[in-house]
Amino acid sequence: MSIIKTLDITKVYNPDTVPVHAVDGITLSIQEGEFTAIIGPSGCGKTTLLNLIGGLERPTTGSVEINGEIISSKSKRQLTNFRLHNIGFIFQAYNLIPVMSAYENTAFIMELLGWPREEIKARVMELLEAMDIADKAHQRPNQLSGGQQQRVAVARALSTRPKFILADEPTANLDSHATGSLLDMMLQMNEREKTTFIFSTHDNRVMRRARRLIKLEDGKVVDDAWK
Repeated sequence: MSIIKTLDITKVYNPDTVPVHAVDGITLSIQEGEFTAIIGPSGCGKTTLLNLIGGLERPTTGSVEINGEIISSKSKRQLTNFRLHNIGFIFQAYNLIPVMSAYENTAFIMELLGWPREEIKARVMELLEAMDIADKAHQRPNQLSGGQQQRVAVARALSTRPKFILADEPTANLDSHATGSLLDMMLQMNEREKTTFIFSTHDNRVMRRARRLIKLEDGKVVDDAWK
């Protein structure tokens, strides 16, 4: 089943001065359960495409559809609510809240959505155990390694069982061991919970594990291959 569709989307920055076509007429369909990487050189439009799919930016033209809903026409408030309920985000810089523990960071979105306390506790510990950091539950980000912080970020993204996860260069700041371990855990969650993962990356370690590679150049899809 297709959960994401983009129809001829473009994103043009500085349209009135020196136009930059960051995304240039991309039509894509992403199926439920994919483990897909968007690849290409720096400046090719990877992050912009991810932001358009996630509703963090609006397309200049074209539309983005998620589960049959056109999100590109929603208001800011509607988009915020939609993202909370449907999309998990993982960023290169982790974006954890520094004054919160690993447990509290993982629980944060569930608390925003009003989950019952016992359900939150069970889900947080399930995820921290799956990420092999249950023993770090009460430590703050500055007490964790980069790899451990990114595991917390993955746990937080998965916490509400979103329709899909958008991961923007999630391994860029990690060493080889931490990257391999993290990606294997994501694959396990993809297989166990059927969560769809879409990566923006130029990391060969991510590409090797991805089942589909969508290559961009100058804002256009130049190759789309399943392994």
